[in-house]
Amino acid sequence: MSAYLVCGGRWHDFDFARVELLRLLGEHEQVRTRVAENFHDLEALDRSDFLVTYTCDLDALSDAEQKALAAYVARGRRWFALHGTNSVFAFVEEGVQALRTHDVLMRTLGSRFLAHPKIEPYTVTNARPDHPLVAGIENFETDDELYLCEYFGAIEPLLATRFTGEATGFVDRDWPEDDPRLVMYLHPEGRGEVLYLTLGHCRGKYDMRPRMDVYPRVERGSWNLPVYYELLRRGLRWAIGGLEAV
Repeated sequence: MSAYLVCGGRWHDFDFARVELLRLLGEHEQVRTRVAENFHDLEALDRSDFLVTYTCDLDALSDAEQKALAAYVARGRRWFALHGTNSVFAFVEEGVQALRTHDVLMRTLGSRFLAHPKIEPYTVTNARPDHPLVAGIENFETDDELYLCEYFGAIEPLLATRFTGEATGFVDRDWPEDDPRLVMYLHPEGRGEVLYLTLGHCRGKYDMRPRMDVYPRVERGSWNLPVYYELLRRGLRWAIGGLEAV
C-alpha cells in the first residue's frame, strides 16, 4: 500500500513529528510511504492509498490543492489528520486571528481551528467506548493544546473534553458555552472519511522563528503519553485496513 505523509508548516517541530509518524508507519511491512511538506504534488496524492497529515498554517494551499483533497476523500480514500491540519491564522494587533479562509479544506476536514487556551493539563474523555477506534481507552489527562473549533457536516465524536473561559491571546477569545470540545472524531465525505485527532502539539527551541529567536522550552504534549501512541497506531490501522483491522 502507498501512504502519503504530509508534514510541514510553521510554529511546530515537524522534524520530530515526521520521524515519529514514519516510525509508526514503518511497523506495517506492506506500506511504503512518500513524504512531503505541502500538498503541491497532486500526482503523488492521487497515487496514494491513504493520507496522513501533520501540518500547521499552510496558508499557501491553492484552490486546486483544496479541491484535489476533497475529491481524493470523496472517491473513497481515508485521511488521518493530526493536530494543526485545520489551522490557518495570522498575527494581528488584537492577537492570533484564525482565518475564515480555505473553506473547501475545512469542510473536507469537518472543522476549522479558531483558538486554544493556555497549555495546561486537561482531561480527555471517551465519547464512544463501543467504537473500535477508542474501545478500551480510559479517560486520561494530557498537557496539550486544547483545540476550540467550528464544525461542518456530519461529525461522529470519539474523544472529547470540556472548556469554558478565555483563550488568551486569540481574537476568538471568549468561550462561555459548556459545549463538548472534540479531541477525536470521524467525518464522512462522499465515499471516503476523515479521522481527525487534535492532540500532538510539539515545539522545539527554534520553531517560533522569526517571531521569537529562541523559544524558552521544548514542548512535546501528548507525545509523552503511551495512550497517544496507541491512538496513532489505531488511526493508522484504520487508514490502512478499516475498522476490522483495529
